Amino acid sequence: MPHPFTPVASVPVDVRTARVHEEGWQSWSPSGAYALGDKPYRPTNGNWATVCYRPGVTVPEGAFQGEGLLALDPGDGSPVRLWAAVDPASEVPSVRLTVEEGRAEVSADGSVKEWTGTDIQSLLASWAESLDVAPPRPAPTAWCSWYEYFTAVTEDDIHENLRAMDTLDLPIDVVQIDDGYQKALGDWLTLSGRFRSREGIADAIRARGRRAGIWTAPFLVDPASDLATEHPDWLVHDTDGGFTHAGRNWGHDLRVLDTTHPEAAAYLTQVFRTFRSEGYDYFKVDFLYAGALEGVRHSSADTLTAYREGISLIREAIGPDAYLLGCGAPLLASAGLFDAMRVSPDTAPHRRPEADDYSQPGQDPAEFTGVGRQWQHGRLWVNDPDCLMARPAVETRERWAAHVEATGGLTASSDRLLSLDEWGVRTTRRLLSGAGR
Repeated sequence: MPHPFTPVASVPVDVRTARVHEEGWQSWSPSGAYALGDKPYRPTNGNWATVCYRPGVTVPEGAFQGEGLLALDPGDGSPVRLWAAVDPASEVPSVRLTVEEGRAEVSADGSVKEWTGTDIQSLLASWAESLDVAPPRPAPTAWCSWYEYFTAVTEDDIHENLRAMDTLDLPIDVVQIDDGYQKALGDWLTLSGRFRSREGIADAIRARGRRAGIWTAPFLVDPASDLATEHPDWLVHDTDGGFTHAGRNWGHDLRVLDTTHPEAAAYLTQVFRTFRSEGYDYFKVDFLYAGALEGVRHSSADTLTAYREGISLIREAIGPDAYLLGCGAPLLASAGLFDAMRVSPDTAPHRRPEADDYSQPGQDPAEFTGVGRQWQHGRLWVNDPDCLMARPAVETRERWAAHVEATGGLTASSDRLLSLDEWGVRTTRRLLSGAGR
């Protein structure tokens, strides 16, 4: 049952100059600062509400709401205020703000602590530092197959770009194979027809002096997968005895792996140990929101505990030296678990997102939320602003490259490298060479 909202503060504001920062639930949820007269970004359909926002949460019209964090600059010279989760590993309350007769009325549906400071970003940074997360390791540079090939990637595509990295003299540490190598979501160890040998690709990558990386969505299961067919008891169920619905993507409904089930946990461990034994040591784990969805699990663990334990299973399987990048993750509950984290929605070759929903792929939403979460970089993890795309077909590629460079975070190229023109090669080389500065 949801907890009721109770008042936590009443603050006078200058309605002309005040600003409110909303922190979204997960990587793709819009996050950033708004004027009091702005209309905050909200889901434009029910599927995206599940996949990209906090599931089951509807924000009233005219209200601002942050998930675990909400900051207010009153605009009148008085201190900036932040209402923050006390222990985000166990509880991430929603914090709501409405304006009534020149006052901000703040309420929350769980325990929050108030902080004060001089500006929104530095105050959020101070809160992050209070969590005492170990400083993150520097991020390697990477090349990722996604934004050129998407799910149609082939083994030959990987080999072509491997050769091109040498030809173009690009300082790429990691070659990461993205979605498309596997038979189905959940059947991670069974190859699609476009790939011959996962271990063989890793060997070829390493033979050229680079590291092998691989993508998974470890908590998602395709209903048509062998896993779902053979082990329905490994899936999270709803209270009516059906399966917990994790939204719809890839043209079909999604189910959730119950990592609290001993056999499902053993399978997940086997998947990542197999990848590690094949030579992969960089792991992008995606669509992680699914691991924190409500449902009936094998154990009685609450959702955030089940999520964190699921990530810990993966970390234990890949070992402490492997690099772990999260995406689509419930952010505050992920502190201390990752080396790097996507802090925005997906970018895209275009600027505007579908239906103007700022959780959807597009350079505009990726920039808005990436800037709004810059305070996380170096404090909770290395920020991943999403991939550089520098090929001529990319809309406003110069502006997108400037955003990636300005974040100082993880830098990954995601072009077919032979499609780059002179500007694209020069820019890609320069950003990779200066990565993390």
